[in-house]
Amino acid sequence: MRSLDIPLLENEVWWGGLVNDGVRMPYGRPGAGRFERSLIPHLGNNQGTPLLVSSRGRYVWNDDPFEFEVSEDRRLRLTSHGADFHLVDTHGGLRAAFRAAAGAHFPADGRSPDPLLFSKPQYNTWMELQYDHTQAGIIAYAEAVIANGFPPGVIMVDDTWQEDYGVWRFHPGRFSDAKAMMRRLHDLGFSVMLWVCPFVSADSLLFRRLRERGLFVRDGSGEPVIRKWWNGHSAVLDGSNPDAFAWMREELHLLRRDYGVDGFKFDAGDIEYYETADRTFAPITPHGQAEAWARLGLEFALNEYRSCWKCAGLPLVQRLSDKSHAWNDRGLGSLVPNALAQGLMGYGFICPDMSGGGLQPEFADPAASIDQELFVRYAQCAALFPMMQFSFAPWRALTPENMELCRQAVALHDRMAPEIERWARHAAETGEPILRHLAYEYPDAGFESAGDQFMLGPTILVAPVLEKGAVMRIVKFPPGAWMGADGNVVNGPCEQAVPAPLGVLPWYRRLGGCA
Repeated sequence: MRSLDIPLLENEVWWGGLVNDGVRMPYGRPGAGRFERSLIPHLGNNQGTPLLVSSRGRYVWNDDPFEFEVSEDRRLRLTSHGADFHLVDTHGGLRAAFRAAAGAHFPADGRSPDPLLFSKPQYNTWMELQYDHTQAGIIAYAEAVIANGFPPGVIMVDDTWQEDYGVWRFHPGRFSDAKAMMRRLHDLGFSVMLWVCPFVSADSLLFRRLRERGLFVRDGSGEPVIRKWWNGHSAVLDGSNPDAFAWMREELHLLRRDYGVDGFKFDAGDIEYYETADRTFAPITPHGQAEAWARLGLEFALNEYRSCWKCAGLPLVQRLSDKSHAWNDRGLGSLVPNALAQGLMGYGFICPDMSGGGLQPEFADPAASIDQELFVRYAQCAALFPMMQFSFAPWRALTPENMELCRQAVALHDRMAPEIERWARHAAETGEPILRHLAYEYPDAGFESAGDQFMLGPTILVAPVLEKGAVMRIVKFPPGAWMGADGNVVNGPCEQAVPAPLGVLPWYRRLGGCA
């Protein structure tokens, strides 16, 4: 066992570990009390990195998962059952700590996901079609996007397009002519991604064939394990076996060749679907399995992940976990702090969850269950994220006025796309976040707890409205002159209440700064 015990410096706070803990960051805030977390058993259905970075320029890294706590007496205590800890003091601020950690442990590899993911919205079919994906339904959804004044972008065809789990062919009963469907979607201006997972149905002929080849995770008796996941019980591909992912890779490339599929949404891969007692082709931990599944996506510029381990600095799209249709920190209130955590953990290519939230049961009766104000604020919050994604169709439940506000949020994202793409290229080259914490850009200025605002690159300040019924918003302005979308200029540093009726997303451009 390895351990490390660090007294916190004056005013020092920390970020890192698990993205879903972003709503609790930074750790070590005065009055926040004791906090503990383990990176060993799970990822919390989102991304994880064995890294903690501090506002005072220090970072801690471990090559393996670890446990940590911030005690009430302001000590950071860490324990690992694997590798030694690396504690580095850059004698700088948060940015210095992050850049040092990235350079040493997860350097950017120079590549970015497909620019289309940043410039246009993504439309995921899940909330509309759920477990009833058909050729007619997918085409109708895509046509409705355009008919209702939204621009084409990436359409993600979600679960049940396939014949079976692991049988990555269009279901013949649901798709009479999948090639014709793909042509139609492309003619409408969409690029198409398909949902895939590392599971194989245990009652299929494919399962028998892959079992004979030894491509599954096995139990103590040598038989494939059958794991419970959200859609039932399935065998699991063994990421330690090169032949397992070679088979999967071939299946994906066949879809590209035969149907013109452009990319893939790589779902699951969570470490909870693996166990330390599993028998595998080569030694590998559950975290290693999650990492192997994530790295499969590096071959495809159009990709998306919801769960990753130790894949910071790589050109993989990282979507926040499924959010509730709620204002609290399980819903809209979690988008900004969790995205800030993503960036500070090296996952720069950030996608928020679907506008309005992505938990399917909450939308069983859209007319009764949709909070229209909340849906609009979700879309506005996402407008100046690196990416934005829809799934539930706004035209099904929103008034014409509120749907127009969603279109305006998309139009803002479209206008800002050149800058977003620019900072995406910068992230690919340097590893620096696209969406940044104010403390990253302005160290020692008291912004460590500003978890409800963010910077897009170094010059755009965004303060989305996150409270129901709010028509004003308190904005913390860093030093300098900041011009709002209405042309008004605010001179910082200061805090100021700004008008924010439902049609307004408060955002500001720094004047006279670096471009």
